[in-house]
Amino acid sequence: MKEEKIAVLGAGAWGTALANVAAAGRAGVALWGHEPDHIAALARDRENRAYLPGVPLAGGVAPRADLECVAEASVVLGVVPAQAMRGVARRLRPHLAADAVFIICAKGIERGSRRFMSEVVREELPQARIAVLSGPSFAADVCRGLPTAVTLAAEDEELARRLCELLSTRSFRLYRATDVRGVELGGAAKNVLAIAAGMAEGRALGASARAALIARGFAELMRLGKSFGVRQETLMGLSGLGDLVLTCGSAQSRNFALGAALASGEAPLAAARGKLAEGAFTAAALVEMAKERRVEIPIAEAVDAILAGRIDVDQAIETLLMRPLKAEM
Repeated sequence: MKEEKIAVLGAGAWGTALANVAAAGRAGVALWGHEPDHIAALARDRENRAYLPGVPLAGGVAPRADLECVAEASVVLGVVPAQAMRGVARRLRPHLAADAVFIICAKGIERGSRRFMSEVVREELPQARIAVLSGPSFAADVCRGLPTAVTLAAEDEELARRLCELLSTRSFRLYRATDVRGVELGGAAKNVLAIAAGMAEGRALGASARAALIARGFAELMRLGKSFGVRQETLMGLSGLGDLVLTCGSAQSRNFALGAALASGEAPLAAARGKLAEGAFTAAALVEMAKERRVEIPIAEAVDAILAGRIDVDQAIETLLMRPLKAEM
């Protein structure tokens, strides 16, 4: 599988980082973006100055603005925002080879339909074999060669194993899994919880509060995961607890940064402007799913209420602190 062609859809920071990973010891990795001017600048400067300044583009990466570039690819990494995934997949359908692998690298739930990304891609790309890549990772760390470990899940374990071998490098380690839904749920939920962590940081509630928020947020994730029938060990792994700890503790996380902006008094729309914080789009869908399953997720509910303008940050903090005392979990 090491000689197969790889294409990356999405020329933001994470797409650029994954393209560089895919180009390790390999040439002809297509990096597609929907803005021709941005792609032209990438090809000219060999650096993603808009999203990942100071990081050179690997020599084997070829920026492209036409989706036809995936025609020969047997492995495609979808690194577009979750809310754009359906539209891009639909445009890709005439160009994607039969039996090609589509690796979903977005963490979110589609608004309105409340579909997970694997469901969206399965509907739009019936010819594709689907995998999901998720876990604690920042694009800048990956491009700097800092040790990073993530999860790659596919229902076919042999496919997951082969993809891990294809994309792993000395510093970018992939662990395989078959619990696709568990990996997707962990990636989507942690973004919502990271917004809450950012708000706690913005209000200077302290390290103890952050630890409590992460622990109670993880309890919410575990309860919701149980209702979906996902594996407990999946949520306790890289794509669940690992990603939650990373994004709830660093301003590099755009979801964490959004929460901090909300805590400073910015209105939800103003705080989110110009930032791709997937949790802002996922919160409502996550809460609706939990209500359908009669699962309590009070932290996520508070984030959703703040984003919708129903309450402010102070009211959310007061509501959470005044919840009835109960047994843990």
